[in-house]
Amino acid sequence: MPWLAVPLWDVTQGQGPRQLAELGLALLLSSLIGLEREAQQKSAGLRTHTLVGVASALMMEVSQHGFLQVLHLDNVSFDPSRVAAQIVSGIGFIGGGLIFVRRDAVRGLTTAATVWLTCAVGMACGGGLPILALAVTALHFLVVRGYAPLSRRLSAATTPATVELRLTYLTGQALLPQLMQLCTRRGFRILEVRADRLPRHAGAAAQVLLRLEGTADAGRLASELFQDENVLDVQLRLGEEEAGDA
Repeated sequence: MPWLAVPLWDVTQGQGPRQLAELGLALLLSSLIGLEREAQQKSAGLRTHTLVGVASALMMEVSQHGFLQVLHLDNVSFDPSRVAAQIVSGIGFIGGGLIFVRRDAVRGLTTAATVWLTCAVGMACGGGLPILALAVTALHFLVVRGYAPLSRRLSAATTPATVELRLTYLTGQALLPQLMQLCTRRGFRILEVRADRLPRHAGAAAQVLLRLEGTADAGRLASELFQDENVLDVQLRLGEEEAGDA
């Protein structure tokens, strides 16, 4: 066979300094991603991400250079993109094993996505696209580190908070329905209305406890309620926020 005459250590057959440099770059970038996951004490850390990145790079090298000696033969055709597609499919088994459900909360999605991204970085290194590999690695740190505070802020802004308002007001003015309408107009949902007794010397005053839920500014609502001349006192207490699962 003609390909048997090629020396085993021939560096011109896709296993020279360039390919070793591409594998080294994959090692470096995947290790950086793995270090970030290791610092977060995730199930897939430094070793997993490094092995995924280097292995993906090697498979891309094989897809490009591993079949050069047989392409000139009759009745032999080869599509390098098929190897890349199989890498993407195969990495799904690792990613799927990192995702689990506990107490109706899905965990491991970010780690699984990071493993998938590390695979892509390794493929880019092995495919001779170092600039793209560097760019995606930088984007990884931007998304994982930079988006976390933004995500928490968005979650806090969209997660309904429980608010308790204790209102003391003058009776005889049919004021309570108006105050409740103001709460709903400001974006709050009324969960509970409970009347409290006042001492006899309080005269024509009454007190009611409103439990509300919403994302609007509770302090502003309390100020608006207190602007009514028939409202004698407003006490605001923020309850526990209903934390959503990200």
